[in-house]
Amino acid sequence: MKIRVGFGFDVHQLKEGTDFWLGGIKHAHTKGAVGHSDADVLIHAICDALLGAAGLRDIGFHFPDTSAEFKGIDSKILLARVMKLLKEKGYTIGNIDCTLVLEKPKINPHIDAMKQTLAPILEIETEDIAIKATTNEKMGYVGREEGVCAYAVALLQK
Repeated sequence: MKIRVGFGFDVHQLKEGTDFWLGGIKHAHTKGAVGHSDADVLIHAICDALLGAAGLRDIGFHFPDTSAEFKGIDSKILLARVMKLLKEKGYTIGNIDCTLVLEKPKINPHIDAMKQTLAPILEIETEDIAIKATTNEKMGYVGREEGVCAYAVALLQK
């Protein structure tokens, strides 16, 4: 069995009056992430971790922000396309471990819903997905609530 590990990171600016998508679900908040797609930093970090583990470059290579095809796209669609690429290479996911960094809103009440949304797309059990959240202790762009970021690690097996 071949095992590979990948790391992903994503960051998006926050803006008043914009929808806030994290982990494939819309969160009630006064600010949302700004991006070419729906700006779901968690899914984007997961995509990069998966693509990296498989040696398939990064999310920007496959879904460039210069393409009208991906303007406003639901990031769950991008994740499903990444899964198709992994299957073509013969990979399955062992587990995903993620950390969100943001001051508000509190994420803990939404973790189970995010896992339940992501698991069928990733074709793994919810217990194979870890989603954690932390603040930046009021420091930097995250602390000033100007942005949100996510980190993800993925284990692939073949």
